[in-house]
Amino acid sequence: MTDASLSAEDVRAIADLARLELSEDEVALYQRQISDILGYFQKLQELDTSQIDPTSSVLPLTNVMRADEAAEPLPVDEVVANAPDSDGGQFRVRAVLADAE
Repeated sequence: MTDASLSAEDVRAIADLARLELSEDEVALYQRQISDILGYFQKLQELDTSQIDPTSSVLPLTNVMRADEAAEPLPVDEVVANAPDSDGGQFRVRAVLADAE
């Protein structure tokens, strides 16, 4: 895994891009950890996958949505029944914008 080792300067540059402040101990720790991860990726690159079909997902994809069908609307009282606050069949919410003066 030595081919994929990062220098301490590489780790500092990555930390700078991520706006992270690292101690020297953290730089050394992440240098080892990231180098190990890159080494694992190098090992995976050695695998022969020519006989494996490309896939975007290993899970079968199905539509779990119901059909969109027109129906009678719910009664207003039922719609606002669970609202924290309502007035005249409408939802009442706190103001989220400051008063414009």
